[in-house]
Amino acid sequence: MWWIYALLSAFFAALTAIFAKVGIKGVDTDLATAIRTVVILLIAWAIVIFKGGASSIGGLTRQNWTFLVLSGCATGLSWICYFKALQLGKVSQVAPIDKLSVALAIILAVVFLKETVSIAQAIGALMIIGGSVVLIFA
Repeated sequence: MWWIYALLSAFFAALTAIFAKVGIKGVDTDLATAIRTVVILLIAWAIVIFKGGASSIGGLTRQNWTFLVLSGCATGLSWICYFKALQLGKVSQVAPIDKLSVALAIILAVVFLKETVSIAQAIGALMIIGGSVVLIFA
């Protein structure tokens, strides 16, 4: 079931790139990121409330809070950089290079989370890195 959500994530990320490219034309990218963030915030809280998950907020540990806040900071910085890159470059270049995050996540998971990587995963990560390098210099 995880792969269905992963494919949906990829699909919506692709739509994000297209919608953002059109939406940021002539707009400050930081303002665009702030607007996008408010929309995401409203949708995320609506889902949490609808599913009844808000009641479990009291059970979050200090570690949960720390790393969720750090994740939010990283997400915000990623979005700010992504919107600026989209404003300056082509979607066909920016979006694939943004997906270099996949290879970087694999490397970071091995280093910090001690996850093991199969040969196929390592080759896939190297191919993503290689493709990103090609697109940067294309």
